[in-house]
Amino acid sequence: MIEQELVHRPAASGAPADDALKPGEAAVKDARAQRNVDDARASEVPVIYESPEPLAADLRSVDDRDKPSRTDTLTAQLCDLIGGPVGDHAVIGRVRFWTPMRVMMAFAVLILAFSWFGKAGCIQQRPDADGVMGLDWNNGRQYIAMCYSDTVPLYGAEHLNEGAFPYKKQWVEFNDGRPQARYMEYPVLSGLYQYASMGIAKAGKMSGLPGHTALEVVIYFDVVAVGLSMAWLVTIWASALLAGRRVWDAALMALSPLVLVHAFTNFDALATAFAAGGLLAWARRRPVIAGVLLGLGGAAKLYPLLLLGPILILCLRAERFDEDESAWGGIRPLRAAGAAVAAAAVTWLAVNAPIAALYPAGWREFFRLNTERHADPDSIYNVITSFTGWTGLDGVLGPQQTPTLLNTVSLLLFVLACAGIGWIGLTAARRPRLAQLVFLVVAAFLLTNKVWSPQYSIWLVPLAVLALPQRRILLAWMTIDALVWVPRMFYYLGVDHKGLPEQWFTGAVALRDLAVIALCVLVIRQIYRPGEDPVRRDGIDDPGGGILNRAPDPQDPWLPPLLRPRQPVPVP
Repeated sequence: MIEQELVHRPAASGAPADDALKPGEAAVKDARAQRNVDDARASEVPVIYESPEPLAADLRSVDDRDKPSRTDTLTAQLCDLIGGPVGDHAVIGRVRFWTPMRVMMAFAVLILAFSWFGKAGCIQQRPDADGVMGLDWNNGRQYIAMCYSDTVPLYGAEHLNEGAFPYKKQWVEFNDGRPQARYMEYPVLSGLYQYASMGIAKAGKMSGLPGHTALEVVIYFDVVAVGLSMAWLVTIWASALLAGRRVWDAALMALSPLVLVHAFTNFDALATAFAAGGLLAWARRRPVIAGVLLGLGGAAKLYPLLLLGPILILCLRAERFDEDESAWGGIRPLRAAGAAVAAAAVTWLAVNAPIAALYPAGWREFFRLNTERHADPDSIYNVITSFTGWTGLDGVLGPQQTPTLLNTVSLLLFVLACAGIGWIGLTAARRPRLAQLVFLVVAAFLLTNKVWSPQYSIWLVPLAVLALPQRRILLAWMTIDALVWVPRMFYYLGVDHKGLPEQWFTGAVALRDLAVIALCVLVIRQIYRPGEDPVRRDGIDDPGGGILNRAPDPQDPWLPPLLRPRQPVPVP
């Protein structure tokens, strides 16, 4: 631009133009022009670009936000379909309506709608021979259409259709001719959620509103689905806030194939909402609120209580006993962790104690069933049995016999895995991020447990997104895990009805387990090589760490040498 100004400037009035100069004079003039260009560049003359419109008064931009359309090849390719990646000079974070959170919520609502349609095949109605309307589950429709959901058969199996209060209602089932008293088999908060949904369904049936002519179980399923959808949206919201500058990582949750298949298979989205909310409260330095939310999650499914273990380990590592007050907010890490654990325990007891006092047999049913339950079809123990013919740790058992040895071994394996994860958390050169240890603990629980119901995998979705934000890797695992549903349904259909043999299903389960193990290996690798962790680039420490974020990482001389950090790395 400067060169054009100096060389191609029109001649002054009365002066000869460049093209009228003689060859020698032109060469001299070109040399002078070049010197002027060099002098202008040397003096750093600014080049001023004129905007076609007046500049905005506020030019603030969230430039440190991760831009997947530029940093991730998969996202960049997908963005080409909608106009390409974000521009070089874009002002980030100034869109009035379509903020990242609202975009992800729109994605999530779309996927949840498709998930509902996937289950809708199992709430179709048809009259029987007597003209009475009922669900069309004839000829294994729930397996052929792959629309099975626990919520539909449990409405009658748990006697919710009778309007009875869970844990109070008792019925008798016969296994091998022996009677067994039965009650609601879910933790208290999940059972109360089913009871509340039943009440709304019965009120809707009697209201005369559009849709009231549908079967009561159909209305019940829709009510449950609405509540679970709200819970999953809360999970995405909390996880997006936990992701910090990598807010778009939560889009993997909104578009997850696992959610597409299992959002409404059972009631697990309730627990994920409480777990994500608890982690968010901890990240906001509210340990008591974090404990309350994790305690509520533990009253819905036990796994949110496992999140307290990594919090304790990391706070133990960050504790400095040589100072009266911590240098990062006046809150001692162990005191904060203790407050969270105490709040979780009090909350869990507050929810469970009334039911346990009024209906002790009904309250114990969840624990009794989990104690007596045999190896689940998609546990690692059943996979070994399927391919080797092994009869299991306890041999062949009857329906009401307790697999004592299996319970002991699975618990011992989980405790050993937790001990190893705790050792990693204490001895890694740089303190691991909370999300990394939380993911490892929950993954270890699923891998070693005798039960891994298909919907349990959505527990890992928000934790994996926060611990290992590698989009292609996570999408590959989610797809593998979601596709296990196909051989599962056709295995349940039975070979006699054109289903699949058991090994097709257990082989898919083994592949799923290997994928989860691979994720654990990658997380551990990034713990020991924090430079490869995408979250910790650009000087970020631990967005979800709360009081641990950017906290000093002491040598911990009070710990045995085996548990001290190796070559501590200072926080940038």
